[in-house]
Amino acid sequence: MVAIIFASCSNETESNKPEATAKPLAGTWKLLTGTLIEKGDTVVTDYTKDVSFIKIINDSHFAFLQHDLKQGKDSSAVFVAGGGTYTLKGNSYAEHLEYCTARNWEGNDFHFKIELKNDTLIQSGVEKIESEGIDRMNIEKYIRVQ
Repeated sequence: MVAIIFASCSNETESNKPEATAKPLAGTWKLLTGTLIEKGDTVVTDYTKDVSFIKIINDSHFAFLQHDLKQGKDSSAVFVAGGGTYTLKGNSYAEHLEYCTARNWEGNDFHFKIELKNDTLIQSGVEKIESEGIDRMNIEKYIRVQ
């Protein structure tokens, strides 16, 4: 009898446990291409050849890492990292950059529109930092890392 009482007092059963609602962006994303449009000039970077860039997103924060694929052993050596918080409302995605190897980018907010199709994420918006003279359209195409 006592065992039945204790069993009936358990907090949650399988049938009434709240379901976790994962955000659709949560996961790791590999950047395939980046397109910058500034003052009429367009530069497209292929991130599948000499450099690798990933973005990691959880329920409240994002982080990104970029490095060259020659392990820093020639003039193309590069390492970039950053991260912060984000908000997502519909297809409006905004990042607040708290940490960045380019320290003058820290503390800025960037607003994007996103398109999510299966395992592909397209993020586009204006990057603007008045103090640095940066005002450009940035379009990034990612694929989800499995």
